[in-house]
Amino acid sequence: MSIGRRRGMGRYMDRRIASTFKIQITSMVDMFVILLVFLLKSYSTSPVNITPSDDLKLPVSTSTKNPVESLKLVVSRSGIFVDERKIVEMKDGVLAIGDVDANDTQFIRALYTELDEQAKKTRTIATQNSELEFDGKVVMQAERSLPYDLLRKVMYTSMMAGYSDVKIAVMLKE
Repeated sequence: MSIGRRRGMGRYMDRRIASTFKIQITSMVDMFVILLVFLLKSYSTSPVNITPSDDLKLPVSTSTKNPVESLKLVVSRSGIFVDERKIVEMKDGVLAIGDVDANDTQFIRALYTELDEQAKKTRTIATQNSELEFDGKVVMQAERSLPYDLLRKVMYTSMMAGYSDVKIAVMLKE
């Protein structure tokens, strides 16, 4: 029975017409090469990724410096955030009177408290880890329509808390 089966299969293979259909993979390889080049060109080599929220429009600049890894400070119309945690509530970009210190109108008490805690935490970690050092850097993402007076208060408060190196995140002008 197995011989008959082999003969049957052999007969089938002999009668079979050689297929003229062949898979053309050249265009598919070309497409993958193009995709690979596109992905490599669009891949950011910067270790820091700044993604502003949808309601935040950053100012535009021609600066091409890459961002540095540091504490993230976001100033939007709805509030001031430190590492994505809302610290100060604002209404349409205006601070409440109670948020500003009565003796120093440039000083935002709640922001100072949070930044001071962040600085202490970083310094504590730096004592345990020799690779980490508190350098007082902060990257500020600020809504471009906010008044400069508010941003000056935020920068002043940051400097009072030990973050004297304030970098402002901008969108690259094309």
